[in-house]
Amino acid sequence: MNTPINHFKAWLKERRQPVPLGTWMMTGSASVAEAMGYAGFDYLVLDTEHVPVDQLDALSIMRALAGTPTTEILMRLPWNDAVVVKKALDGGAQSLMFPFIQNAAEARAAVASTRYPANGNGGTRGVAAVHRASRYGAIQNYLHEANEQICVVTQLETPQAVANMEEIAAVDGVDAIFIGPADLSANMGYLGDIAHPEVQAILKSAVATCNRLGKPCGIVGGNPELVGNYIASGFSFVAIASDMSMMVARAKEQIAAVRGCAVKVAGGAVY
Repeated sequence: MNTPINHFKAWLKERRQPVPLGTWMMTGSASVAEAMGYAGFDYLVLDTEHVPVDQLDALSIMRALAGTPTTEILMRLPWNDAVVVKKALDGGAQSLMFPFIQNAAEARAAVASTRYPANGNGGTRGVAAVHRASRYGAIQNYLHEANEQICVVTQLETPQAVANMEEIAAVDGVDAIFIGPADLSANMGYLGDIAHPEVQAILKSAVATCNRLGKPCGIVGGNPELVGNYIASGFSFVAIASDMSMMVARAKEQIAAVRGCAVKVAGGAVY
């Protein structure tokens, strides 16, 4: 048995078309994640930064998704912390998003925490023999194969981070850049206003820089129109909304439809 191939990493490297499409997993529910795994997404973002998901919760969600068509998971970590990284990787995550990366030094630390030490690569990942990632020891060459299948995505969320993009992208082992539009807009002084022209301008500049550097760049948008615009701007992987926002939006739509119908019937003198 060999270490599973990280298809998400391969997609980024080959600049797969159509652009890989995902969504954010914000409910923390394994059942919801499993359902979304059948919805047709290419990958799903398992958020452990803004969602009360602990290690066991994450394992349950990954296990639920393992039996669905959408098996590629991008886990957003709560922080750039080597201990958190070690547990995520041992639990079977292969693609990790590191939030709030500000410079090359932080990017190098992120990469190092995902690598077993080998050939002077600076890796700091602790070694354990039997865990979910190695299929509980069934993958005999896991320690020698794991490094190649790890995908590191650095999330840039401030103007300073975007200004340091070239040095962050140049760090060996950084596979992709992800622009966090909500935090970026907040840190630009436009809290809650992603659509502000200055925010949109820096987003377009950032993706243009990534493309010039040959580095895949991702982003999340709240609706199909916005995501379509991002794809047209050159983003190479995108996410649309979240499981939570889709659920709430659908609920509101159903409520409005029922109440709208009831008002119409009442106005028609049925009662």
